[in-house]
Amino acid sequence: MLKRFEIFILSIHQIYRCIQKIKSQEMIALGLKGTHVMCLFHLNQKEEGLTSAELVILCLEDKAAISRAIRDLSQKGLLTFADSSPQKRYRAKLKLTLEGRRIADKMLVLIEDMVTKGGLGLTEEERSIFYKALDTISHNLNNLCLQKGEA
Repeated sequence: MLKRFEIFILSIHQIYRCIQKIKSQEMIALGLKGTHVMCLFHLNQKEEGLTSAELVILCLEDKAAISRAIRDLSQKGLLTFADSSPQKRYRAKLKLTLEGRRIADKMLVLIEDMVTKGGLGLTEEERSIFYKALDTISHNLNNLCLQKGEA
């Protein structure tokens, strides 16, 4: 049991560190940071846009980090507010601009390449089993955190 714990923790930590490093290295060329990547990714998935509150949930970031990312992306001309009223910005839908979509599409190519290379040597069946198991573990650990009041 302890060996399984060690492999799990070390592997998850190593995967996370590599993803962070790759995101950082690849996104520097696009003038972006890690939080920007996740915002662009999720906004690119939703044509109708997302609110900053929705981004907080989807990106698993705190409000301050998302606010900074939104400010940065807006200043770079990559996203716009559907409602430009400053009082309503937290509830306003955010949408990618044409330039934002172009950058997000470039970013998706990099993401697909990373995921493909990360899964080299796995069959489709192994990949499917892995992602199902990972999702189950994530769900179970999240429930454990909720029970302990830590989520």
